[in-house]
Order: sequence, then structure tokens, then C-alpha cells
Amino acid sequence: MITLGLSDRAGRRVVLHEVNDENWRAVADVAPLDDQRRYVPALAARYLLLSWREGIWNSMAVCAEDTVVGHVMWGRDEDGSYWLGGMVIDGTEQGKGVGRAAVRTLMEWLAQRESCRELRLSYHPDNAVAARLYVSLGFQPTADSSGDEVVAALSVLDGRSKALNSPSP
Repeated sequence: MITLGLSDRAGRRVVLHEVNDENWRAVADVAPLDDQRRYVPALAARYLLLSWREGIWNSMAVCAEDTVVGHVMWGRDEDGSYWLGGMVIDGTEQGKGVGRAAVRTLMEWLAQRESCRELRLSYHPDNAVAARLYVSLGFQPTADSSGDEVVAALSVLDGRSKALNSPSP
């Protein structure tokens, strides 16, 4: 379990768990709002398959208290950077600060790895909600792209990112 003691706006503690035999079905059923389906898969199940079949990504269940409310994954690139990806917060849980708490938690956990010097992620340029969230956490768009997505990066110094200095929801 990965936790920073962060809470969503309802006061629920948000933690990340490895996807396992007990929670994988709940993670697979996580679905975004209908208008977000052009940015993320209809269900988080696609991300789970990427993690399990390709061996590059590591899927995490996003939980508010003991309830699975989302999915996020991470991976390490050949250049040594760590990537955050595949975040889907269930449509019924959006707007409650769960996504921000989940990203901040994963950022800090990855930043504490001895070899971590940079965090990266990508998002569709039309996804204004994702862009605002990531910029507010210190990520800055780079000149790189991943397919049709913007790549944003955040430097990590001394095992800490800017995430803990960002305001909580």
C-alpha cells in the first residue's frame, strides 16, 4: 500500500494498492465519464491488460478508504525517467479530489526512488482538465510528444517532487 495520508474533499483517505486477486475486478470496472472516453478507454481493464501482458507498466488501484475508485499506473523508461500513466477515476467519483490525491501520492512514492530524477506523463492536448491538474502539480509540457499526446515533465531533487508543496483539494 502506498499512502501519504492525503484525503479527498470528502475527507476520505486516498491510497494506492497493487492490483491483486482481491481488487482486480473492481479496478477493471472503473469507467470515466462519457465525455472523457476519447481520452481514456471506456474501462480501466485495457490498462490492466497492458500492465499484465507487456510487463512495462505497473497498475495500481486507487482507493478512497477501502473502496476502489480508480486506476493509475507507473513505469520506468529506458532513459531512467519514471512515467505516470493510465489514470482513470470512476465517473461517479470525479470532482472530489481523488485524482489529485492519487497523482500526488504516486509522484512522491516514485520521487523517493534513488534513481528517480524526472517524472513524466502524457495527456491529449484537448484534455483541459488533465492539463490543469498536471500543471498545478508542477509538470511542464516538453517539446516531446507520445503519439498525439503532449509529454510533460517534472524534475525530482533529493527524492522529492513539488507535489507536497501543491495545495490539497
